[in-house]
Amino acid sequence: MGFDYFSGNESTSNNNKQQNLLTSGWRPLQRDLDWEFLWQLAQNDTKEFAQKSFNLASTFSEVLGRNNFTWWANLLGVASENTRYELERFWNYITPDPQSPDHRYKEVLSTETPILQFVSRNSIPIDYVLNRLQEITVLRVLQILGRPNVITQYYSERDFYFPVEKFINWERLDVVNTVNAYWSMYDIWLQIEPYDRGRRQYTLMAKDLAPLVNKATYDLAVMLSGYQSRVGKVHSQFPIRTFPAEIQSFTDTLQQAVLNQNQLAVVVHGEPGTGKTAWTQAVAKEILMPLGFVIFILDHDAITNFVPPTYLERICIIINEADNLAQNRASEIAQSNNKTEHILSLLDGTLYQSVIDESGIQMKQRLVVLMTCNTTERLDPAMLRKGRVDLIAEFTQRFV
Repeated sequence: MGFDYFSGNESTSNNNKQQNLLTSGWRPLQRDLDWEFLWQLAQNDTKEFAQKSFNLASTFSEVLGRNNFTWWANLLGVASENTRYELERFWNYITPDPQSPDHRYKEVLSTETPILQFVSRNSIPIDYVLNRLQEITVLRVLQILGRPNVITQYYSERDFYFPVEKFINWERLDVVNTVNAYWSMYDIWLQIEPYDRGRRQYTLMAKDLAPLVNKATYDLAVMLSGYQSRVGKVHSQFPIRTFPAEIQSFTDTLQQAVLNQNQLAVVVHGEPGTGKTAWTQAVAKEILMPLGFVIFILDHDAITNFVPPTYLERICIIINEADNLAQNRASEIAQSNNKTEHILSLLDGTLYQSVIDESGIQMKQRLVVLMTCNTTERLDPAMLRKGRVDLIAEFTQRFV
């Protein structure tokens, strides 16, 4: 009889991993008999139930009825590995499976962690930062959720559970196969898939993720540039009350529009040094952040590759020097790129709402676009028409 070297190595590896699970705190999950489930099984799967019951009885009869062994040897045979395996298979059949994620949940948010940065033609720094934002969001949601009600893992045809009272954090949890966790209070599932080199994929599934995502992304700001991009917190150097009175009055009008409209576009223009950029930062800090908006600051390179993340409910986009981006398409410079069309599609909503899931978060997504420029003369006329830009203000006073 030959020896399967690879099969032997695989069996040894599985045993080692099971031993590691037990050593790291995981415990075998004992499946409980549910009489209602058993009754439904016997009624609705009668043929399979009878066949499996007959097979199990035959296995025991064969072991207990062997003539070439003594009676006590036959009894010991009942405890053999093969017999225990058949009994365990039957027990798993007649008992309900452990709780598992409901993949019918329509709101799903997933991330790989840690995020690796690759710079190539197909993966630019902007992609990395957006992936990093999604990773931060998922990890913050997990912090908000805290300790789950149940943590399970299925490996090598056995179910394991991790005692929740011993749970410290997800990084320290030993994951060799798919791990499922559940929070009954929020009706939310987490699924963890292991990758090579210690990397993992976290997937959140729930009927309504938006409230948790809003909490997790509070005060976040993202700078998207072709060369320098990062995720951080909203910062403003000057409070709104330090701006001239007419700008403060315009800010009050903007604040009311933010509260009343799902989509708002604002253009402020004026000579350099009049405080346009500082004002957008103050509005982001004092008005939009408290309302749960995630701030995206886009440069010329980022605007052509940016699509608002679908899992965010409230988004603010700040575009500085918009007169160099959304230029009049009648000019030769504007005809050489598609940045004007991209900004127009953002303002129209066609870029990110052309195809949506009716039950998804996009139906409730709110968008505020703040644009600054030195002059409106170079802007494409289509951009300034009614319905695209809601508010326009000129900054005339020097601001220090």
